[in-house]
Amino acid sequence: MGVTVEVHRVYRYPFEQVVASYLRKYPSPMDKHVMAVETVEEKTDLSTGIVYRRRIATCKNVIPEILRKVSALKVPDIYLEEESWLNMQKRNMSMKTHCLTWTQYASLSEESVFRESLENPNWTDFTQKGRISVTGAGLLNRVLEAFAQSFLKQGVKKGIKIMETLLQEQCG
Repeated sequence: MGVTVEVHRVYRYPFEQVVASYLRKYPSPMDKHVMAVETVEEKTDLSTGIVYRRRIATCKNVIPEILRKVSALKVPDIYLEEESWLNMQKRNMSMKTHCLTWTQYASLSEESVFRESLENPNWTDFTQKGRISVTGAGLLNRVLEAFAQSFLKQGVKKGIKIMETLLQEQCG
């Protein structure tokens, strides 16, 4: 079945500042769940100037202990892969993220875009759509999806707060 989370946010800061803040957003003392983010690949397409990055995030397993009775859920860490394409000419950055852990039981995918705001060229629009689907856990499928949806919504709020804090520090 699956659950989705959608976000739209306008940052009242220029695109370059928002992207720079995003790229250094984690790890952060404001969110203890993301322990590390490592860039494993980065290259620039010389014909277009688009910068491609592939990063791996290491996150703490936040599934409640009661649900970790299922042996597959007992892992200490969860790994996410993020791919991004930064186009400074068009002033946009698109990203795709998916979970590398539990792929036989669940799929988590996110698509996000930062782009110069049509409303004001000194602002940045951010949109994000995420989907989680759990299979193979029987009756727990819906419970795990509901937990994941709640956790993602909390994570979005934390992420926005971290971004706002970084942008305020950067600008002032």
